[in-house]
Amino acid sequence: MKKKKEGNKKSTLSVNRGVNQPLSVNAASMKSFKTRRRNKISLARYRDGVLEGDISILSRAITLVESSLPEHQDMALELIDELLDKSGNSVRIGITGVPGVGKSSFIESFGQMLIQAGRRLAVLAVDPSSELSGGSILGDKTRMEDLSSSPSAFIRPSPSGGSIGGVAKKTRESIILCEAAGFDTIIVETVGVGQSETAVKYMVDFFLLLMLAGAGDELQGIKRGIMEMADLIAITKSDGNNIISAELARTRYQDALHLFPPPASGWIPRVGACSSLKNEGLDEINQALNEYVKLTMNSGYFKKNRKDQSLYWMNESIDRQLREGFYRDTLVARNLEVVRKDVVEGRISSFMAAKKLIDSYIGRRRD
Repeated sequence: MKKKKEGNKKSTLSVNRGVNQPLSVNAASMKSFKTRRRNKISLARYRDGVLEGDISILSRAITLVESSLPEHQDMALELIDELLDKSGNSVRIGITGVPGVGKSSFIESFGQMLIQAGRRLAVLAVDPSSELSGGSILGDKTRMEDLSSSPSAFIRPSPSGGSIGGVAKKTRESIILCEAAGFDTIIVETVGVGQSETAVKYMVDFFLLLMLAGAGDELQGIKRGIMEMADLIAITKSDGNNIISAELARTRYQDALHLFPPPASGWIPRVGACSSLKNEGLDEINQALNEYVKLTMNSGYFKKNRKDQSLYWMNESIDRQLREGFYRDTLVARNLEVVRKDVVEGRISSFMAAKKLIDSYIGRRRD
């Protein structure tokens, strides 16, 4: 019996070739990424680029200071030191408020007003990082679309990275870079307002607290600590049917401020109302800001406060570098899991475990 040739067999089934799928990664973006990796920037190029106001170099310099790689950290410290004498010539404004208060809308409207007055504005916005994945949306550029398109504005969103105080770990260094790049107004937008949202106070000259009206008993939700630090409270969304409640809240907050001791700056904190939607009340806030700067400049408090802040951040940097050095130590890394297991199983207290790890780390440093 002859076998039929396989090639003569016909099948009722057929296979379509289908459509070629695009690459999962944009080819142009990948090429740009590879180019950036090949073209590592020298310290001198970073310095010169920032001083020239090159936004691309400024962005990469901020990425450098935010990096956790030891070699990047060393270069970042050198860069900050080289640019330090070119910084300081700005007004630093901290803005905080509860989620939904309209921080981004306020900054966009207020920022555009400052730019129209001839200012150059840098916005350092902080987005919350996920506790689970560590990721962050970094959506401030989309929320400040008009402001981000201005050549006189620079918006840099950064993840909080789990740091407390409402700001990113390297916001203080980013301020110095932006000032060296020629920006004369720096706005630091925090994640939100809470008991630990205080670190921004120690890196800015003027602290603005945004509050909502008509969201229940306003005084019930006041955090005394954050209220005492505010140089100005602004009731947002003061428009339409909300005008009456905003004015009522304004009166209540103003009365509450009289209960606090006078600040060391000699400035009497104020309460204002504004509408970012209608650009109303923003001039009064800017006027208060200018009056504050003039008052504190004349009294010497402005410069004294900057010096005190520098010492504060030196201490903070010591704490951060000691913590990072501790966890990078090879002996600590080897013993950490064992000690953690002992703590979990109750063989040693948390406090004794910490002491033993620290003692072993300090002992290695002495050797």
